[in-house]
Amino acid sequence: MEMKLELVPLPVTDTERSKSFYVDTVGFKLDHDVEPGNGMRIIQLTPPGSACSVVIGTGMGNNNPEDGTVHNLHLVVADISTTREQLVKRGLAISEINDMGGVKYAYFSDPDGNSWALQEISTTVKP
Repeated sequence: MEMKLELVPLPVTDTERSKSFYVDTVGFKLDHDVEPGNGMRIIQLTPPGSACSVVIGTGMGNNNPEDGTVHNLHLVVADISTTREQLVKRGLAISEINDMGGVKYAYFSDPDGNSWALQEISTTVKP
């Protein structure tokens, strides 16, 4: 059996603000921004180098901000210091790097409180 996680819906209150945050500030690629009808809008965004995307929008039924937020999505990076520095230059409010003994994290949230973790795992950490 094979299963691939390819799309994660994120609840947002303002699609334009969220689209701008993910594209302009965090650097996600805008894959799709479509309005198929009936008040529905689908915006699919992909982190650089990722096989998994996020979707935001309106009228999708499973993307309701009242349902809460998504917490602690991980963006795995090779060099957390460089990635964090680039994001800070783009205007992202992101935590300092926290080294948990070979696994490093830095945290940020989108305008709706969906939270993210940059993660770097040292090659010396044993599984």
